[in-house]
Amino acid sequence: MPALPKGDRMKHTKAEDIPWEPAPADHFTGKVFFGPLSHATEKGLNALAVQFEPGARTDWHTHPDGQVLYVVNGAGLVQKDDGTTVEFSAGDVVYASPGERHWHGARPNSPMMHLSLTTGGATEWLADKVSDEEYNRHKA
Repeated sequence: MPALPKGDRMKHTKAEDIPWEPAPADHFTGKVFFGPLSHATEKGLNALAVQFEPGARTDWHTHPDGQVLYVVNGAGLVQKDDGTTVEFSAGDVVYASPGERHWHGARPNSPMMHLSLTTGGATEWLADKVSDEEYNRHKA
């Protein structure tokens, strides 16, 4: 199929042209990679593919308008501030409410990739990393 003519609003990016980059170590533990999928304005839809190696995870964080995670492959964990931990796997959807403190990442024995869908501005990273003790509290 030919590429769209220049000037049209629709944009097609081939899988091999997604500019994957390492996630910043100051907000993640382990190897994590970002693949931007949207071209959002400040408060528009931010769609991001995120690949986690086994055991990799985010730090504690919140999102101004909440966050939808669609799990593409692998298996992972998400934990809320109250200690509730949920296991998820390919095809599952996880929703974090606006301002809900949480973290998420791959299970110890599985890589995981999810699509992160947010609006309302940037992720609000909190000062605390997820400790190994917190991560290992849930034995999956």
